[in-house]
Amino acid sequence: MQTYDLAVIGGGVNGAGIARDAAGRGAKVLLLEGGDLAQGTSSASTKLIHGGLRYLEHYEFGLVRESLAEREALWKIAPHIIHPLRFVLPYVEGLRPRWLLRLGLFLYDHIGGRKKLPATRTVDLRRHPAGAALKGGFATGFEYSDGWVDDARLVVLNAKDAMERGAAVKTQTRVTSAKREGDLWRIEAGNEIFFARALVNAAGPRVLEVEAMAGETPDYAMRLVRGSHIVVPAMFDHPYSYFFQLPDGRIFFAIPYERHFTLIGTTDVDHDGNLDKVEASAEEIAYLCDGASRYFDKLITPADVVWTYSGVRPLVSDGSDKPEAATRGYRLDLSEAEAGAPLLSVYGGKITTYRHLAEEAVDMMAARLPALSGRAWTRSAALPGGDFAIDGLAALTAELARDFTFLSADNADRIARAYGTRARVWLECDQGRDFGGGLRQAEVDYLVAEEWAASAEDVLWRRTKLGLRLSKAEAAGLTEYLGG
Repeated sequence: MQTYDLAVIGGGVNGAGIARDAAGRGAKVLLLEGGDLAQGTSSASTKLIHGGLRYLEHYEFGLVRESLAEREALWKIAPHIIHPLRFVLPYVEGLRPRWLLRLGLFLYDHIGGRKKLPATRTVDLRRHPAGAALKGGFATGFEYSDGWVDDARLVVLNAKDAMERGAAVKTQTRVTSAKREGDLWRIEAGNEIFFARALVNAAGPRVLEVEAMAGETPDYAMRLVRGSHIVVPAMFDHPYSYFFQLPDGRIFFAIPYERHFTLIGTTDVDHDGNLDKVEASAEEIAYLCDGASRYFDKLITPADVVWTYSGVRPLVSDGSDKPEAATRGYRLDLSEAEAGAPLLSVYGGKITTYRHLAEEAVDMMAARLPALSGRAWTRSAALPGGDFAIDGLAALTAELARDFTFLSADNADRIARAYGTRARVWLECDQGRDFGGGLRQAEVDYLVAEEWAASAEDVLWRRTKLGLRLSKAEAAGLTEYLGG
């Protein structure tokens, strides 16, 4: 019988982060995911590492401070998949007053220990590059800093680092039973049975289901909120992103996406449907199109949308009357010692705070699990491929383009931003079949062998984001190659 020190249920960002942290502290770790890594909420974010400027309105100063402190820490350990963005927030008369925006941005600049990211400045949109794509009439804007992240790759790289530190990572292995048996957890998943001295429930929207399966009574109620995004052909050709306000008090972003598109989102809608197939409603798509059309000079309609994606955020229910006002903070609930083998459940959270959440979770578990003997370590240890200077991405891209002349400039940029220094592992191999969009057989084989990719969807929509580039026939060729 193989017994693990710690089993983690849930291959999203929190579960992968906890598995990585615990493995690095000496524990024998098992990570179980019922589908693909980041298949749910963790690949359906707005792709931002941000403090949450709008959370200041709800007086969540602690959450904003924690998130802001994490921005540069995460950028430092993953400079390939995380990079700075400058956002432009147009002032709109009749919405939030100018003084309130300035106050919020002043706090944003000063409460989180910002060091490398540039500060906020007031800009004239009639002369600023971001003003050219907007309708006439916008004169004043505020330019501030936040960060971009490839969310699905963040999850995969945490899982990969966990594996390289000794963890067992099993995808497509849905947990069907978790029961205490003596001083161990007996876990049935897939066609296997596992035993662990402690269990972490990081199942995201299914956290209450796992609690019930484990025979626990939840300490928190959850609010499931659907966030939907649309992707349209590029609305502008500059590197700035936008933070827009709407008359109903909500906000949304418009962000450069995958070099040829614009990402617009998100919505906040209570979700009570199927968690296995989460999709944007026609009303959400129309809402985002209408919102963007209020600002951009070019009208955006549902016919312009080339892709949509949606995720369900598992938020701690705090009695808020509107979904967008519900807290994005997290709660960690550790079972009492007299209950037997420890169970720690993760409620809520956001992608920006995943590393700190994982560190706190493992710290809590260490008091009950002697195998967790090491100190906190993840704040400064690079994720796989991120072992280069925080400002070294351009140099790395240039090196790849120089050393591998078969790469176009576009593909050298994509590959550097996805794999960092690990790109050479497969770029030095025979590249083999060309699947289209710059995707070659060597890359696919690497993703299958090293990153748990098992289907064309895993490769095209989570590992590479090339689903927007390949034709249906090319995608079918990849599916055939993978045996799907």
